[in-house]
Amino acid sequence: MAKIYYEKDADLGVLKEKVIAIVGYGNQGHAQAQNLRDSGLKVIVGELEGSPGWMRAKEAGFEVETAKKAAQKANIIQILVPDEFQAKLYQTDILPLLKKGNALGFSHGFNIHFHQIVPPQWVDVFMVAPKGPGVLLRRTYEEGKGVPCLIAIEQDASGLAKEIALAYARGIGGTRAGVIETTFREETETDLFGEQVVLCGGVTALIKAGFETLVEAGYQPEMAYFECLHELKLIVDLLQESGLSGMRSAISNTAQYGDLTRGPRIITQKTREEMRKILQEVQSGQFAREWIMENQTNQPVFNALTKKDEEHLIEKVGKKLRGMMGWIKEKEN
Repeated sequence: MAKIYYEKDADLGVLKEKVIAIVGYGNQGHAQAQNLRDSGLKVIVGELEGSPGWMRAKEAGFEVETAKKAAQKANIIQILVPDEFQAKLYQTDILPLLKKGNALGFSHGFNIHFHQIVPPQWVDVFMVAPKGPGVLLRRTYEEGKGVPCLIAIEQDASGLAKEIALAYARGIGGTRAGVIETTFREETETDLFGEQVVLCGGVTALIKAGFETLVEAGYQPEMAYFECLHELKLIVDLLQESGLSGMRSAISNTAQYGDLTRGPRIITQKTREEMRKILQEVQSGQFAREWIMENQTNQPVFNALTKKDEEHLIEKVGKKLRGMMGWIKEKEN
């Protein structure tokens, strides 16, 4: 079983004399920066001058610098820009300014694990990965709670990398909920696999296939949308709150019988074999190489597939139906 750390295991004092640079004031960056500051730590923000992130960080009262200047001033540099931009940013704006005693932090292991970023051996390299979006990380912190986090150590040049990671996790509220120790490899490979096979790729493909099957059979697309997409939130909420058994106890016996007897006909042995192939692509670096090449050529496949799905009937029907739902319409506006 995984080792789990809590408040008593993390000493915030490890970071008291440090300057922490949050590079990228986006989804995670804004939450981590504000939580760390509210924990009494010195935080500066690195952003593109004049960008929306720059302006938001300024409005939040942070000292905001370019990534280069932030890296120059900081002891700990937490890189929170999207994966596809990290390597170039690191090479041009961070690496030339690294000093002995610095620590590099990440919230996802992609660029370290797949060697797009190769730090010098004399810096600490750690990961603190909240298992929730930035808005939840911030909200729970303000409520006196926290979001569970993962920590991992790739390099321990100072001999204090783990203490730094635990203190950082405490600073953003993670140790209130619990912090699980992992590795950059395990976090990266399980994260990519989960996204591709279940959370994003698997779910969206299943939704579209179910929707298309009903529409092709002559059912109204509005009915297909409700049954294959809209009601998914109810099930996901139940799963998150109480697991598989809890979800099944909350649905009808008819639904549970259909779940238990028909689900395995959808996720067949062939599906499982394809899952193993996808895992092998992640483990071997094939997916990483493909994604890196995609970004080097201005994302032609990414853009084409995104556009194709945006034009799918389920999106057109969904937009109309969501317009009837005041609680969703308010969020979209």
